Amino acid sequence: MIRVGIMGYGNLGRGVECALSKTKDMELIGIFSRRDPASITPHDANTPVYTMEAAIEMKDRIDVMILCGGSAKDLPEQTKEFAKYFNVVDSFDTHAKIPEHFANVDNSAKANNKIAVISAGWDPGMFSLNRLYASAILTSGNSYTFWGKGVSQGHSDAVRRIEGVKNAKQYTIPVEKALEAVRSGANPKLTTREKHTREVFVVAQDGADQEEIKRQIVTMPNYFDEYDTTVHFIDEETFLKEHSGIPHGGFVIHSGTTGWEDEHKHVIEYRLQLDSNPEFTSSVLVAYARAAYRMNQEGMSGAKTVFDIAPSYLHPLSSEELRKQML
Repeated sequence: MIRVGIMGYGNLGRGVECALSKTKDMELIGIFSRRDPASITPHDANTPVYTMEAAIEMKDRIDVMILCGGSAKDLPEQTKEFAKYFNVVDSFDTHAKIPEHFANVDNSAKANNKIAVISAGWDPGMFSLNRLYASAILTSGNSYTFWGKGVSQGHSDAVRRIEGVKNAKQYTIPVEKALEAVRSGANPKLTTREKHTREVFVVAQDGADQEEIKRQIVTMPNYFDEYDTTVHFIDEETFLKEHSGIPHGGFVIHSGTTGWEDEHKHVIEYRLQLDSNPEFTSSVLVAYARAAYRMNQEGMSGAKTVFDIAPSYLHPLSSEELRKQML
């Protein structure tokens, strides 16, 4: 059995707990949180809950630590720190900062002979793989990624960290005209702003400066500054009634050509339609936790992304069984 710890018990951590319950080769050793353990009630009442500081004391009891913090503040520090003691997996999703995050984590993991899988979710993650596969196959062409309509966990978390924000949800919405142009095989040149809009629903704390909150949202680098963003301030009752779900999804579409004169058009499309963004992301993290353990058992170390990991490492079946049943 692969022994797993969960670091952080928000929506993502709860999703990991659920995903682990459906595996036969992995067991949950404990949940670690910066909150008071007595305030946390796991789905399985027998699951131990510890403080974050207690994790290092259990480094010999846990094979892989799944890190469920936010990309804005938590993971840049937590992943490189805990890679000193555990094989780790995170879902770091600030695309522009992935090279920097990889380098920081790689140094820590290699120095301690650990595997650290970063940015394992659905974008970055599953969408990244499909962009790679499609562009490798159809080298004459372009890849397009559309997200939504749905809730972005990372963007919502970034808004909630703004002073004066009590709660928030951010929806990413594809521009339908751009989506239709790509599916037609026209290979349009589209700016970031032409592909998506963003919509944010905010519950402000009493007395908070709403104009300042809005300014910080629409100008936030790597999150909102390149998009047309609409910010709505609503009361808590409306928020709970209308924005309690966490759906998401999207498309990776690659349009390319073959033939001596590029006369034949081809379109590759990969789609996700998710009732629960965090639960799906959690399931990806658990699969890559299995891969991290297996790779480390073979003597590998350092930071890895989905590009570096063979698909057979992800599945509970052996390579022999996979060749027989799925190939």
